[in-house]
Amino acid sequence: MNGLREADMVTAAPGEDRSPALALVNTRRLTAAGPVDDLASPGAATDWLRQHGLAAAVSGTDELGRLTDLRAAVRELLAALADGRAPDATAVETVNAAARADAAAPRLTWRDGPVREWHSTRPGSADAAVAALARDAIEVVGGELGPLVRPCEAHGCIRYYVREHARRRWCSTTCGDRVRAARHHRLVVEQREGSR
Repeated sequence: MNGLREADMVTAAPGEDRSPALALVNTRRLTAAGPVDDLASPGAATDWLRQHGLAAAVSGTDELGRLTDLRAAVRELLAALADGRAPDATAVETVNAAARADAAAPRLTWRDGPVREWHSTRPGSADAAVAALARDAIEVVGGELGPLVRPCEAHGCIRYYVREHARRRWCSTTCGDRVRAARHHRLVVEQREGSR
């Protein structure tokens, strides 16, 4: 399973199915066993890209570094958006430079109606994959999903998700269950101490 232990597998956060850039940000997360990085090696990064429809091979540490630098930059953009502040200028330039890494153009295809797709001049290259992720990040941050992206509010979680329901505060039911269990435990302790 692409190098991940079963205990480290998590469900996709809401919105990851619509945005590979959001899924990229969530390749780093914290678990009960410790930090997990789905891009820890070129092979793991290649597996992750292929699982997300970006058929590219990450052949070395330079390409892996570009991908992880993009992840950090997109995380900064999402954090700035959620915090209502301007992002670090370096993060903006990193995303813009990554988007230019592959000369791509929009192409119209017709599948039960018109579909706009980006067509790479170098399909299958790491540059094409990085550029596609950067273009998606730009679409998310500057588009209709941007205002809906939120950090998970569960203690210890570092993932982001698309908040499609006003009451949603966590990236997964696992995080929500942890918060509710901690709240219940805190109430039990307070009641126990209050009855003394």
